[in-house]
Amino acid sequence: MKIFISADIEGVTGVATNQQLKVNSEYQRFRKLMTQDVNAAVEGAFNGGATEVVVADGHGNMSNIFIEDLDPRARLIQGSNRVMCQLQGLDESFDAIMFVGHHGRESGSEKTLISHTLAGICVNEMKINGKIVGETEMNAMVAGDFNVPTIFISGDDAYVEEVRETLPEVEAAVVKKGVDRFSAELLHPKVAQQLIRGKAEAAVKNIGNASSLKIAGPITIEIEFKGTSQALMTTTIPSVTQIAPKRITFTCEDMVTAYKHMWGCVIIAMTATNGVLGHVNA
Repeated sequence: MKIFISADIEGVTGVATNQQLKVNSEYQRFRKLMTQDVNAAVEGAFNGGATEVVVADGHGNMSNIFIEDLDPRARLIQGSNRVMCQLQGLDESFDAIMFVGHHGRESGSEKTLISHTLAGICVNEMKINGKIVGETEMNAMVAGDFNVPTIFISGDDAYVEEVRETLPEVEAAVVKKGVDRFSAELLHPKVAQQLIRGKAEAAVKNIGNASSLKIAGPITIEIEFKGTSQALMTTTIPSVTQIAPKRITFTCEDMVTAYKHMWGCVIIAMTATNGVLGHVNA
């Protein structure tokens, strides 16, 4: 049984503020906690019957997990140049996907910790076929195109509640309770990781009852950016239409293609934030 784990850091045990995730001495602590949360999920998956686990590091430059401390039974995908972003390596050979340490969407609850959608510097809101989605819901839809069900998530309580609007049966480990976007009531890491381990094991054992979140095409994605220049520059892709000063849309035939298209738009928007050629010398 083959399990894919997409790992982020905002929803990891102990994380409460964005400052903890910036490159400094604090960040090194939370890289370690991220690795420990992932290890708990890996152990739970193997305890539940998995025979193979692949982990995709999905935060920032996507090189956060300490490979030397990762459960040796798992394989790790790291590095930032990825066509499939947080899902690099996922295909139809996997039996299920888990989301460890993920977070709520930009336009979600005010108590969802460090909420954003893919790139906080540029994305305000993302819609798929008219439905507002966060990263987990969108990634679950992509996994559905490969007939891979989403069976487990971990993060704060508001994030779990948000995801269960779309995936009501998903196993969830609530490792903290949001007080505000940058404060939380935290479980001790040993307690939280025991919870992750147990819920991940239960999810894999119950995999026969899981169904994938498959969305029939065509797929229309609408993105509202934080700046007008971000939206404008995505129209360098001919299939993208700017429908408002900060809002664009495009349509693709299937979810995997739409996801790649979306990621391309976000990359352009991030680059356009301070001028696409601002760093180039004449």
